[in-house]
Amino acid sequence: MTPSTGTPKIRPETPPTLEELEAQERRLVFTRFTHDDAWALGSLLVELARERRAPVAVDIHRAGRQLFRAALPGSTPDNDAWIARKRRVVERYGSSSYLVGARFRAKGSTFEESSRLDPGTYAAHGGSFPVNVEGVGVVGAVTVSGLPQLRDHRLVVEALEKFLNRWRSS
Repeated sequence: MTPSTGTPKIRPETPPTLEELEAQERRLVFTRFTHDDAWALGSLLVELARERRAPVAVDIHRAGRQLFRAALPGSTPDNDAWIARKRRVVERYGSSSYLVGARFRAKGSTFEESSRLDPGTYAAHGGSFPVNVEGVGVVGAVTVSGLPQLRDHRLVVEALEKFLNRWRSS
């Protein structure tokens, strides 16, 4: 509680460590990723976003082809541009856009300062996660835009965890 108002203090979310982000990527691996899987995962993301009234756009790409796209109420055309920029980071680095940005910050710099890539084309901000297929590697990306970057990242990770857990248990 803040002493002057008696209201609860809002603490900023604690970002995950590099080790936690790398562990997510090792854990969230598919054995296959089909068009139907993209539809099911995208639908799950939309369901989670609707439950939270999150004003996001959702995109899933595989092998350079868009397999799923949704824009929820409150999302804007700017979210489409952010999706493209974050997805390009995943495609170039093979890691989540949030992890790529965190690696640059851990070295005392920023992606924008040190990557030598056009920030109008690439954004190492949270919300895009690699679709990694066991024995194949990164084949695509699932991307969300519309929330602060850590919340975008966490929404994608939550959906991937739920999707893969359902898949593994069936």
